[in-house]
Amino acid sequence: MGEAPFSDIADQDTACIHATCVAVQDAGILINGASGAGKSALALQMMALGVQLVADDRVDLRSQDGQVMASAVSQISGLIEARGIGLLRAETAGPVPLAYIVDLDHTEPARLPEPEEVRLLRQSVPLLRVAGVPNLAAGLIQLVKMGRVAPEWPNT
Repeated sequence: MGEAPFSDIADQDTACIHATCVAVQDAGILINGASGAGKSALALQMMALGVQLVADDRVDLRSQDGQVMASAVSQISGLIEARGIGLLRAETAGPVPLAYIVDLDHTEPARLPEPEEVRLLRQSVPLLRVAGVPNLAAGLIQLVKMGRVAPEWPNT
């Protein structure tokens, strides 16, 4: 798949990246993908289901106490783009610790994938490759709320 995601900031302490972030019960989901991949659209779907916006388009990241913390860039805090509609105001959360990174550019071939992590600001954060996954907004919210069963289940 080429270069590992975020390899350019793997060993930094802070970064500002082109991404979107939402908060589910004070846990951040960083939505990553190319321009037009649907980062803001996924965030809007999740917000309609009750999550809060942390940041859209640009996300400030910092390493703190063994976690990667995400927050909004002050100039665009509380704004999210709805393509074809415009910039919308939103209730915000943050800073929040990242629980997952969602990759909208790649698909996971396994139906029940093994957990994967990516190095980001000297920390390991779980990575989900979910391009084209149906019911993604609801699935991500449920994942953060209740967790995931180990791939080797029921053999454990």
